[in-house]
Amino acid sequence: MQRTSQGFRATWTAVALLLVAIPIPTRSVSARHRASLLRTLAPQASLNGPEAKPAPAPAHWRGLIGEYGPDNDIIIILEKDGKLFGLIKRTQLESLEEISTNKFKFAAAGPNANQSVVFTRDPHGRSTQVAIDRDVFKRRQIEPESGNQLHVKPLRPVPELMKEALAAQPPKESGDFREADLVELTKLDPTIKLEIRYATTNNFLGTVFYSEPRAFMQRPAAEAVVRASKRLRAMGYGLLVHDAYRPWYVTKVFWDATPNDKRVFVADPAKGSRHNRGCAVDLTLYDLKTGKPVEMVSTYDETTARAYPDYPGGTGLQRWRRKLLRDAMEAEGFTVYEAEWWHFDYQDWQKYRIGNLTFDQIKTGQ
Repeated sequence: MQRTSQGFRATWTAVALLLVAIPIPTRSVSARHRASLLRTLAPQASLNGPEAKPAPAPAHWRGLIGEYGPDNDIIIILEKDGKLFGLIKRTQLESLEEISTNKFKFAAAGPNANQSVVFTRDPHGRSTQVAIDRDVFKRRQIEPESGNQLHVKPLRPVPELMKEALAAQPPKESGDFREADLVELTKLDPTIKLEIRYATTNNFLGTVFYSEPRAFMQRPAAEAVVRASKRLRAMGYGLLVHDAYRPWYVTKVFWDATPNDKRVFVADPAKGSRHNRGCAVDLTLYDLKTGKPVEMVSTYDETTARAYPDYPGGTGLQRWRRKLLRDAMEAEGFTVYEAEWWHFDYQDWQKYRIGNLTFDQIKTGQ
């Protein structure tokens, strides 16, 4: 499922306005300018080694990083290479020089040379607005609310929908498909950790859907995840999996429970999902030394524009880690989903039928 801030994303258009990586109207920026900007913002993560890993952003800047202004005049404050930057209208990147804790100015080179930039913070140190000379830009509340988990009121009681879905059958599919061979990720690689949201009530419908917190994938996809895990371990990171194979009946409950105007964010059970085929995985990184999940530009299943894999904001270290994960997965035949940095689809997903086995029905020999 794809989700969004303060509920669901208002519209795809509104989200696109926030992102450098989402197509920008040609009248506002040329393709060459856009490509140049993306190269400038791109973290230098590499599977060849950790030498390009950025240092953490200064702690006193963390409360300043975010988005400011209306939809048509957005300023993204971000950190890169130990400097604070303002990304103006998604096209113009200008560095900031620190004068005092809350006062900066644009660098001498650039359209806004030497203009003052003053932040106002709340008692917790988080900025509420930024003033550029005499223009004041309010902070955009795109970050998730406490707990960051979206909640949707189901159209009908979930237990009722669950009963119907369990009695239903997946759509019939024609063609040649491989035999299902679902294997358990943690048995192939014990260093892979799990935090399976649908085995808890910490999900958008507040209901337990999986009988056990386990993660299965088709064998080729699972082995590819294990290879990615090995690559990342050499750089000090492990994989933390949030979801993998998902029985079709669960997808049907999601669809039947979700209001019509929000169904763009859930998979249509008439078509099934790549999770149903055992070829999609939701995952992030954890630090091998501490055992704790690392901080990314957004949290898992966050319902904001920050969830996009090319969102330009955040800190250099957050973007570096996000790219590190993506590079490792793409090197093993996965493709990142365009709206969720944590969701990856395996290259052969179309070669498997929609699955509907519950976890306790899956027979694994490994």
